[in-house]
Amino acid sequence: MENSDHNQAKSESAIAVMDTDDIRRALTRIAHEIVEKNQGASGVALVGILTRGAPLAYRLAGLLHQIEKVEVPVGKIDVGLYRDDFAANPAKSQKISPSDMPFDVTGKRVVLVDEVLFTGRTVRAAISALLDLGRPASIQLAVLVDRGHRELPIRPDFVGKNLPTGRQEHVNVCVREIDGDDRVMIIKSV
Repeated sequence: MENSDHNQAKSESAIAVMDTDDIRRALTRIAHEIVEKNQGASGVALVGILTRGAPLAYRLAGLLHQIEKVEVPVGKIDVGLYRDDFAANPAKSQKISPSDMPFDVTGKRVVLVDEVLFTGRTVRAAISALLDLGRPASIQLAVLVDRGHRELPIRPDFVGKNLPTGRQEHVNVCVREIDGDDRVMIIKSV
């Protein structure tokens, strides 16, 4: 999760940019693009970056099953120990969640799934964590929101919505599995 803030202070204003239907349509489009790029879903595996990338990965697996009638394996990965700011941010180190990779990534076309792509540092950490588990045939990236401001040369293969933002803004993605509903908001400090 890159630069998502799920607690709103009183000095902030929120602008809704995606609702439940927008998110559903974006994920459906991403699922079709995954099928197209990979000539089907066989050999594809999804890995959700914790926390909110994981439920999106499970939703994409369901959509891929509807489209291709193939069970796509899904895993989830916590990248906290692989972050380049791990030592400098001890508060984050206490929030490490267990990864769950119920399949061997070696030889799979792995699609990493995250809710927001910002600087690229979380994705870099996810790639490092994934490569410690095996050698995928390829690694692709699907994100619900690409907000720009990259600090690393990372580009998503599949994007639900390009959302230009200012660096001082935050993108808040809520998913029903964790937050009770689906929505994407831009949080602006006022």
